[in-house]
Amino acid sequence: MRLVFAGTPEVAVPALDALLASDRHEVAAVVTRPDAPAGRGRRLVASPVAERAREAGIEILRPERPRDPAFQDRLRAIAPDCCPVVAYGALLPKSALEIPRHGWVNLHFSLLPAWRGAAPVQHAVLAGDDMTGASTFLIEEGLDSGPVYGVLTEEIRPDDTSGDLLTRLALAGAGLLAATMDGIEDGSLRPAPQPADGVTLAPKLTVEDAAVDWSVPALAVHRRVRACTPAPGAWTLFRGERLKIRALTPAPDREGLAPGELAAAKQTVHVGTGSHAVALEWVQPQGRKPMRAADWARGVRVAAGERLGV
Repeated sequence: MRLVFAGTPEVAVPALDALLASDRHEVAAVVTRPDAPAGRGRRLVASPVAERAREAGIEILRPERPRDPAFQDRLRAIAPDCCPVVAYGALLPKSALEIPRHGWVNLHFSLLPAWRGAAPVQHAVLAGDDMTGASTFLIEEGLDSGPVYGVLTEEIRPDDTSGDLLTRLALAGAGLLAATMDGIEDGSLRPAPQPADGVTLAPKLTVEDAAVDWSVPALAVHRRVRACTPAPGAWTLFRGERLKIRALTPAPDREGLAPGELAAAKQTVHVGTGSHAVALEWVQPQGRKPMRAADWARGVRVAAGERLGV
């Protein structure tokens, strides 16, 4: 089939690579978000998908909005049979959805109808799910509500961050998306409606969502830090300034600390929670690089009874 791939971040690149490597399909162009400012100089930077398309010599479409007439005219001229999508980052209007004869097919990183929305992996980790996966589905105007072509499952490991889990799902999901394109082409796949029960929503996690509440049990603190790593980045306050929490582990044998209370030793830094303590592993003070928590504690000279949080 003749394809136009839509995607933006690094997590979409494995799927694009899988389609480029297919001998059954032609990737005629990619659709991605416009170049965005990045870094301290705030210079415009192309998306990872745009960079990969440039390397492959593929036409790159960067509409400000997918409803722009010029973009839709160009898409009609390319005449794709199908538009596979991975983390494109913009809503597609009905007028765009109707252009390819097989529609737009999304690779979504959850077992639909669970975790519909922008942050399915983060919410699966935050909720303490044991299992997640990826689904390919036909995009409709509703939020991730279209009929499903195929799924794969993936175990959530006890120490998985969202970044760890998303990396594995992106690689496995690339194969699922390629197989879905194969099945659509030869007619062996028909999408099945999603069940009405089991719908959960996964809105984007904000910086405010990433604030650590030390009064909840240690397991909930651990999940929040893992869910918010690498983005938006779990954080707390120390002496009135933000301190990012890059990694921590439960420490059930360490008791007697109030929520947020610090206990620093030569090689360890413990923090109290609503249950038992957790051990800080990596932190990042404002304006500095990540560092081991014990090194940070020695540098700031944590005093007895000092606390993290408001």
